[in-house]
Amino acid sequence: MVNAFLAHLGVRCFSPATVRAYAYDLLSFLRFLFARHATLADVVPTDLFDYLEWQQRPIPTAGAKVVALTGRRGAAPASMNRRIAAVRGLFEYAVTSGLRVDNPVPAARRSSGLRAKRRGLLGHTASDRSGAGGRLVRQPHRLPESLDREEIGAFLADLATYRDRAIVLLMALGGLRAAEVRGLLLADVDMGLHRVRVLGKGGRERVVPVDPAFFAELAGYLREERPPGCATPTCFVVLHGPSAGGPLTEAGMRRIFRTHRARSGASRVRPHRLRHSYGTELAAAGIDLLVLRELMGHVSPETTAGYVHLSAATLATEYAAARGGTR
Repeated sequence: MVNAFLAHLGVRCFSPATVRAYAYDLLSFLRFLFARHATLADVVPTDLFDYLEWQQRPIPTAGAKVVALTGRRGAAPASMNRRIAAVRGLFEYAVTSGLRVDNPVPAARRSSGLRAKRRGLLGHTASDRSGAGGRLVRQPHRLPESLDREEIGAFLADLATYRDRAIVLLMALGGLRAAEVRGLLLADVDMGLHRVRVLGKGGRERVVPVDPAFFAELAGYLREERPPGCATPTCFVVLHGPSAGGPLTEAGMRRIFRTHRARSGASRVRPHRLRHSYGTELAAAGIDLLVLRELMGHVSPETTAGYVHLSAATLATEYAAARGGTR
């Protein structure tokens, strides 16, 4: 049933990354059922609350090569809600396909006590900004975490290749997500106009202007590092080894960041924090939120508005000015 559901998502043109994410989330639920000697046909609503509790348990270690995780807190609320959403979608598909007569996943209640409106198959994937819609676990509302320029500078200084510096600058100066950087096509880079065409989440395209510093590093990478005659359409490729010339993988990018975080001492530098730093700086500079939303490829304007609240210096200045004006 799970394989049929994942195939169904593919038929509906969900991205490969989305289908893979569903697969891993459903694998987590199946492991929970396996530990209870249960099957999908046995699931009742109370099992979902047991599943939430199960996710917060420390993962037992087995084998000398596995890092001990006994001190880990368990899954984060966002991860738990995402997994529940995947399970909800699976059972909606089962009901629609006639494999089950009901969906056992409890519907989250709003503060008013009313249930969220039923939105049909895969309704759980739609954006719902009205409160807790679809979430069984309360999530803390955290502001995007940005980086200081000194941290980014220290990390950049430790990078040894034009390619790696171009990757980091594309996130810090263009606000691209890690997956967008890996998927960037060489044909979508406009060296003359200093722009890149990005294919973001949900297949939405956007054109992003990027600082010339990125294009200087990119030119060095294309001139001196990219393997001669490389026919790979993606911009960033593997430079050495048996897979040289192939697209840079997710694991390869993680390795770059992990290695240079340790060597540079800039332990907070991560791809998404570079993107947050980009949004924070533009918001602090007073850019129109509609423009910022387009540059960052946000679906919801509320996501973009979150960057406005990040400048503590601006808040302090405005507060001091207001206090001075009341005296």
